[in-house]
Amino acid sequence: MITVDFARLDIPEPPDSRPFTILDMGCGEGRHVCEAIRYPNVTAVGVDINIGDLKKAREKLTGHDDWGEGLGEWGVSAGDITRLPFGDGFFDAVICCEVLEHIPNHRAAVREIVRVLKPGGDLVVSAPRYGPEKLCWILSDEYSATPGGHIRIFSESGIRRFIEQFSVKHCSSHYAHGLHSPYWWLKCLLGLNRDDSRLINAYHRLLVWDMMDKPALTRLIERMLNPFIGKSVVLYFKKR
Repeated sequence: MITVDFARLDIPEPPDSRPFTILDMGCGEGRHVCEAIRYPNVTAVGVDINIGDLKKAREKLTGHDDWGEGLGEWGVSAGDITRLPFGDGFFDAVICCEVLEHIPNHRAAVREIVRVLKPGGDLVVSAPRYGPEKLCWILSDEYSATPGGHIRIFSESGIRRFIEQFSVKHCSSHYAHGLHSPYWWLKCLLGLNRDDSRLINAYHRLLVWDMMDKPALTRLIERMLNPFIGKSVVLYFKKR
């Protein structure tokens, strides 16, 4: 499930072979690192605090290399978003998807990811969109009370203004994952941890099929749904 539109990043295209470094902060199981290394001049580093997710990311990335799909270089590491082990201006781009809604000290987190970004570099931040997220909180007390879960809801204008405090300029935005919002509403309504619901399980199979096969019909439906119920808002910034 790719959230970031990599075409909006300033990744050099052939014959320009300048190296381009990307930090995926909160990389999880490595979905954006896998996508980033499809570019031959990219070195992508995935950082996460969850060791289990990092192990899965390493397995996926090794598989991409074995299948010949990994053209760039990659690495994964455990790390704390508020104390990153990289020098100032180390990366050409930083991706931070679906992370800030989990972080108690989100101000320190944004300050740190901007610090390690080069001047003029790309910053991509995504977060759950206010409307779909608010409905999840209304439908389920458990949704917001789960340890490690979401502790805040951002409005689109609110998160944009917040991040622009840190010497970055907003360039563009879009919505993503419109097919996923109804799935989470169902889970919140019927039970977040239920595995016996035919409706939830059927919807999950649909999402897996969509992610793996990318059929034209579901891609079209999601593009139509995104402006209205896209689960994520994705914002693109440039460091001043």
